[in-house]
Amino acid sequence: MATIYFLSGAVTLGYMLVAMFFLRFWKRTADVLFLSFAVAFALLSVGQIVVASANIYVEDSSAAYLVRLAAFTLIILAVWRKNRPTR
Repeated sequence: MATIYFLSGAVTLGYMLVAMFFLRFWKRTADVLFLSFAVAFALLSVGQIVVASANIYVEDSSAAYLVRLAAFTLIILAVWRKNRPTR
């Protein structure tokens, strides 16, 4: 049981570190792609916190998937926006 909480905290910390990493690059370059990645990883960390605090061990019907869906949709849209041809 304690191992699950430890690993969940480690994953949450990893998501937050990656979010801060992309936020630093956004401040340096002002590129929206980096801001989108920072927000997406912050959303993933919030989703992990919700799963850990609600004691959800089986995530087959969890609302945490909606948070993950929002994060991955944000990443896909940011990459699409960055790679679309300019006029």
